[in-house]
Amino acid sequence: MRVTNKETHWSNHPGDEGPVTVSVSRKVKPGSEAAYEQCVSDLVSAAADFKGHQGATILRPSSATNDEYVIIYRFDNYTNCQGWEQSEVRAQLLKNLEGLVEGEASTQQGTGLEFWFTLPELPAHKPPSPHKMAIVLIGIVYALVLGLNLLLKPLLGPLPSAITILIVVVLQVLLMTYVIMPRVTVLLKHWLFDD
Repeated sequence: MRVTNKETHWSNHPGDEGPVTVSVSRKVKPGSEAAYEQCVSDLVSAAADFKGHQGATILRPSSATNDEYVIIYRFDNYTNCQGWEQSEVRAQLLKNLEGLVEGEASTQQGTGLEFWFTLPELPAHKPPSPHKMAIVLIGIVYALVLGLNLLLKPLLGPLPSAITILIVVVLQVLLMTYVIMPRVTVLLKHWLFDD
């Protein structure tokens, strides 16, 4: 089950929820920064070997992170994320953090469309409301599909429809994930994340 601020979605099929993004914030004891960074580097390297891993970002302490280290990692679905989080490898590597950190870790997890609405400088934020995500995505998807079809029609015209659609969809998802949504989320952050 995924609970948002206004809706509850039920599913019996793990994997239906789409990508999972997890952020873990920790306060590191003064003088332990180098050892902590080495442990985190080992954790990230180990996670990369697990099925479904889609990358990680490490933020050093700053005012935007409440002077905490933040690790943000992504998996393609909940099941694969759980595979990493419940692994013996991860448990052993986490033991290396003992004595380097203060208090407990703060962990947040997001799934589905929230993946496209992340702000690296604010990793622990609440996701936007579903209707705001829908409004933004409808506008962007429409503009991208229209633009890509007009731009690529002369090149892809002789190809079968199924191949043309596949090419447009692949380009659209890549552009949204790596180019458009990170910029749109920053541009609209005050509207998207206000309560």
